[in-house]
Amino acid sequence: MNPGEIGKLRPNLPTAVDNRPGARLELPSPYRVPVSWIRTHAPAVIRWRTVRDVLPAGAATDAVVEALKAEVLQQKEVLRLMKKQKGTGTWGDNILGVAPSKAQGIKDVGTVAAYRRLVEMGVGPDQRAFRLADRVLYRLLSRDEDPALLFEFQRAAKGVPELAQWARAIMRQGATAALAHAGYVEDPRVRGAAHRTASDVSNFLRSELAEKPFVRKGAKTVLHPEAQPPTLFSVATVSYMPSLQRERAGFVDRLAQFLAHPAPKKAWAIQVGRKTVHPQYHLLGDPLQADSSGHPKDLALSLHWIELLIRLGALKSSPTASRILARLLEECDANGVWNPKNLRTLPKSPSKLADFAFPIDTDGKTPESRQAEITFRLAHLAKLAGSTLEFV
Repeated sequence: MNPGEIGKLRPNLPTAVDNRPGARLELPSPYRVPVSWIRTHAPAVIRWRTVRDVLPAGAATDAVVEALKAEVLQQKEVLRLMKKQKGTGTWGDNILGVAPSKAQGIKDVGTVAAYRRLVEMGVGPDQRAFRLADRVLYRLLSRDEDPALLFEFQRAAKGVPELAQWARAIMRQGATAALAHAGYVEDPRVRGAAHRTASDVSNFLRSELAEKPFVRKGAKTVLHPEAQPPTLFSVATVSYMPSLQRERAGFVDRLAQFLAHPAPKKAWAIQVGRKTVHPQYHLLGDPLQADSSGHPKDLALSLHWIELLIRLGALKSSPTASRILARLLEECDANGVWNPKNLRTLPKSPSKLADFAFPIDTDGKTPESRQAEITFRLAHLAKLAGSTLEFV
């Protein structure tokens, strides 16, 4: 099929679609989606995600949909990820790694990040890579005490039962977030794990520890041993599960209020038994930073976090996220194409926490290819937020 035809709209496609009246947030409505521009300039992954996640059902023919799916599976990044997966279903011999780390003995990105990257790239759940990985992720949910399931924590947790328990808990959260992200939101195992995590976080938010989460340990500031604050995993899990949000609306409101506060600036650690752990995923407030003009310090994390907040209906509670989103929208032209000044390359993420989600096109060499992903992301956010979409 001619690439120019991929994602082509049916002639009778409506020019505007309402999604969730009354649920609109701070995005323009109607929001102009430059479908023709995306069809011409975007890589296959972005064209497929636009058809699947932005355009109304039936906008593309079955033949176009199948052609796009096939093209995505031939992308270099997809082939690379599938090749790197081990027969055990894991990536990088670890679960939580976001980048190689000599200190932690992590040689490559871990299973949760690699799995979620395939989800973000629009790879279907019928692929063998997911079937293999699902076995491992569900074993982590099952509280299986097999020492091999400690993965990257095996050596550090030897003889330290507190660390083993802590590691299993955070890996279970990562597995739950990955499975929820992949769409298994009604699976009873995922729902059970999500509710257990939500209960732990809810108890923390209701306690005095939410305001005073730290204790002194010698010269160090450490998290109180009974504190169980939200993590990037637990927030993601709740955001992908609308039914859980409806069932625990009060908890979602408290969570949004807590995450709107500025995060502590002082350095702190997690004391687990006699080990000290760096708080990579734990959240004690707003994880985003931006300058006075709204330019984010971490674009990848900002885009991911804004999506999570919109899914939670909590964007308005976060001044930083709202400011960053406003800046990105200001950089769009009249047709919705993201067109900032001096775009020579996409900025790298200092935290790497959302590298699984952005950029999903790593082969783009032209300015248009670099513009395409955020153009799609903003349109997707507008749809999630309930804006009326106008296709141009």
